[in-house]
Amino acid sequence: MSTNDNPTAEQETNSTYAADQEQATAAPEEAGDNIEASEEAVKVDGELEKARMQAEENYQRMLRVQADFDNFRRRARAEKEDFAKYASLKLIEQLLPIVDNFERALSSSKENKDFDALAKGLDMTYRGIDQLLTAEGLKPIESVGQPFNPEFHQAVMQVESEDHEEGIVVEELQKGYVLKDKVIRPAMVKVSM
Repeated sequence: MSTNDNPTAEQETNSTYAADQEQATAAPEEAGDNIEASEEAVKVDGELEKARMQAEENYQRMLRVQADFDNFRRRARAEKEDFAKYASLKLIEQLLPIVDNFERALSSSKENKDFDALAKGLDMTYRGIDQLLTAEGLKPIESVGQPFNPEFHQAVMQVESEDHEEGIVVEELQKGYVLKDKVIRPAMVKVSM
């Protein structure tokens, strides 16, 4: 029997041949798609690795910055403690000659029993302290004859006075002081009523 005698066999052969042809032409397309996908995956993996390296670098940089900041904070705290510890050093150094003068005046007056020398020595010591404190910005608060001001005065008593209006400081019991612009001790005063 010839192949022409069986038409279905010929059709099957033709259809198998056509299917094989389709697969043959489709296989390079799929292979091309697979190659593109694998190239894309390699590219994405490379970008991912690059991002990981950048993240690690940023993390290490952040750790260094954090360590630098911690060291700065520690140094600043130590400097602040040192400053507080020795803040009065300059004032103490300036007071020492005055203390020396005071000791000499006391010693001299004890040996000679000269109270005039003691008074003179005390006066010199007081003036030295006053000059030092003035140079540092300390000023006494002027009170007597001034209107009572609770920022600068602490009223200890109220007294009747025909010589003063109501609310005027008539007597200062203890001096008050201002250091630069800050009241460090209000004056204790009697106020007229």
